[in-house]
Amino acid sequence: MRYLVAMIFAAAFAAVTTVFLATPIASWIVDKLKFDSPDQVADLHSAIFLGVNLFAMLIGWTIGWALGRGFSTNPDDD
Repeated sequence: MRYLVAMIFAAAFAAVTTVFLATPIASWIVDKLKFDSPDQVADLHSAIFLGVNLFAMLIGWTIGWALGRGFSTNPDDD
């Protein structure tokens, strides 16, 4: 059950981050830099977007794992 809670939190954090945070953060960072081609802009924007989402998912997983301990049948075995 602990894994299920962690996965739900990870998905929720990733979804909220995708909708509200990832694009503005990626755009803000890309706007601060100079590039030689539009391909470089798109590549960096995509990498930052995915990195922010991955980081949010890891935070959600960690919080879900911690909160899911109460749902575990044997919390001492974790």
